[in-house]
Amino acid sequence: MLQLDRLTLTQGTFRLTADWSAVAGSRIAVMGPSGAGKSTLLSAIAGFLTPTTGRILWQGQDLARLTAGERPVTILFQDQNLFPHLTVAQNLGLGVRPDLRLSAADKSGVETALDRVGLAGLGQRRPAQLSGGQASRAALARALLRARPILLLDEPFAALGPALRTEMLELVRRVADETEALVLMVTHDPQDALALGGSLAFVAEGVVQAPTETQALFSDPPPDIQAYLGRK
Repeated sequence: MLQLDRLTLTQGTFRLTADWSAVAGSRIAVMGPSGAGKSTLLSAIAGFLTPTTGRILWQGQDLARLTAGERPVTILFQDQNLFPHLTVAQNLGLGVRPDLRLSAADKSGVETALDRVGLAGLGQRRPAQLSGGQASRAALARALLRARPILLLDEPFAALGPALRTEMLELVRRVADETEALVLMVTHDPQDALALGGSLAFVAEGVVQAPTETQALFSDPPPDIQAYLGRK
């Protein structure tokens, strides 16, 4: 279980609070106006931002004791976190061993991950030789290899067209199913939230609201979500 225990995050005059929990395997879209604090929340869970007060716990363990690299977390950003000087296979290998001293079994795992996301045979390409969709697939393949129990997605598919974005979200669901990961995905698009399935944590006025089933929330939205969606 992921627990945000009376969590407060501050950056200058900005303040964000959250106090809720989610069970392992949950799929949660994180939505709200620009600047509301969606990425701030993910940064804190990933270990890039220290809470002002409160705790972030995973399976009862306070993550404050762990560095970003030690946390049970994989995070994907819009730029996909692919190193341009490395091959696709090497980028995936970093998810297994940061020193890239891969065993034969590790290399086999990389090839299997590439095959699972439809990139078989492309391991020796550089990221610049990939399309946007292929780069997204490579980043997800690395997440599959890492098999961390928390997968954080900070609008990694925002630059893709609708059809390709839908395809990537389907792949996210598949990766989450295979790794049994809890997924937190920042998005501005209600359709992406619905496609992810699961629940929605709306962020507004300095509060990350507790996740609520997405379809039900959109069917009868409260005033703040109505305003966000442009409904009267």
